[in-house]
Amino acid sequence: MVNKSELIEAVVSAANIQKNQASLAVEALFNTIEKSLKSGKEVRITGFGTFSVARRPARTGRNPRTGEAIQIPASIQPKFKAGKGLKDAVN
Repeated sequence: MVNKSELIEAVVSAANIQKNQASLAVEALFNTIEKSLKSGKEVRITGFGTFSVARRPARTGRNPRTGEAIQIPASIQPKFKAGKGLKDAVN
């Protein structure tokens, strides 16, 4: 597993830049993706994948402990679909 600080270190090595610059770049990327998804836009990075949002309608579910019916509210969930380049790189 790679966490954010390890990702920043990888950017430092790959781009040969200072750590604070890499940190700003990674944060800017994450913030841009987040803002785009919040506004309902999808983010498509050719060869890597697509970030989008999925709208889930309200529904009735069951409490697994009691079996009681509960109302699950509508929600918006982030989604990622890997692109061909990423799929090929992993396989």
